[in-house]
Amino acid sequence: MMDLLEYQAKDLFQEIGIPVLASQRIERPSDIKSLRIPYPIALKSQVHIGGRGRLGGVRFVSNTIDAIAAAHAIFNLAIMGEYPKVLLAEEKYEAQQELFLAVVLNRSIRRPVLLGSAQGGIDVQNAIEEIQHVVVDQEFSPFYARRLALKMGLQGQLINSVSDIIEKMYRLFLDKDLDLIEINPLGVSATGEVMALDGKVTVNDSALGRHPILAALDDRLDKKLTLDRFPEVLTTIHPEGQIGILCNGAGLTMATMDLVSQSSGKIQHFLNIGGETYYNWQPEVLCQRLEKGLELVSRNKQIKVILINILSGAVPCDAIAQTIAKFLSRPPAPIKAVNHSTDDIRISRGASAPKVVVRLLGARLTEAKEMLSTTQAMFIGDLDEAVEKTVTLAKR
Repeated sequence: MMDLLEYQAKDLFQEIGIPVLASQRIERPSDIKSLRIPYPIALKSQVHIGGRGRLGGVRFVSNTIDAIAAAHAIFNLAIMGEYPKVLLAEEKYEAQQELFLAVVLNRSIRRPVLLGSAQGGIDVQNAIEEIQHVVVDQEFSPFYARRLALKMGLQGQLINSVSDIIEKMYRLFLDKDLDLIEINPLGVSATGEVMALDGKVTVNDSALGRHPILAALDDRLDKKLTLDRFPEVLTTIHPEGQIGILCNGAGLTMATMDLVSQSSGKIQHFLNIGGETYYNWQPEVLCQRLEKGLELVSRNKQIKVILINILSGAVPCDAIAQTIAKFLSRPPAPIKAVNHSTDDIRISRGASAPKVVVRLLGARLTEAKEMLSTTQAMFIGDLDEAVEKTVTLAKR
């Protein structure tokens, strides 16, 4: 699948009538001098990875000097290994409320699904249980959009405003053969005005032949999608950290890291193995990336505990559990130690493997729990409890 950048997604929003803020592309810091948008503004890194705000990829500035300095900093800031080729300068918007909206193709039931939550923004992953959904099981009508707005708990004129946005999102979803369209957040002002403050669009590769304008946005070098976006050397968060984190999705990864840090846990490494909608992966690909991620993180013998936190949709939890069980059943790799006085090599198997704490959410959860009960992994359904257990084990 091809993920569009935010400014590209917002161009589509504007065409279909979804309100967006006045903005301007910045291809180099000097472009700030010809800015046509009044200050204060937001400068936003245009990368394909979520969680930019937490990592310094979004900055608010109120004058030209600060804007040029911020642009230099953002252009030289890698978000999960990706440097931006362009920034988006956008009006600053005062939102009284932030909502989450999405239309996604559910491959398991082969139907579009409308998603919505009254709690959006960077913390939407923390409220994953509150996301409402409506399956479009017949020909689409405004009834589906209004039903989702009501399930989200919206009231008054906001029901009509949000329903209108959902209808336009669905129309765009069909017209462009999309696999995902997401607005997070949809800002609501004090006067009830709604505004798409951020957007994500995933295009189906098989449909690019029918949409030459979208195909022209494809900047992938080989025009093919690969599975290998893992770093060979992991980023060290804390040099004395004893915890490794594996999650799927940038938002979930950042939220999990925050919870561990707030519980006084020291993180050595983290790894986002990728969300299920990021590319056109088959279900087994998530398990393959989990297995590879476990191999990468467990290489560091300083890590005492690995926390796995995965929210799955198309991939059942027991498939994920099977991958973890398979990894844990491997015999420990021998560690070669060189005796420098005699130059002989001794084989040691005394290194202890890290503890593994697992938190899963998705289909076939009971089967996954039963499968992990026969391994050394500790299955904990509540995220707060899983984090607490992880930090406790690391401190022992």
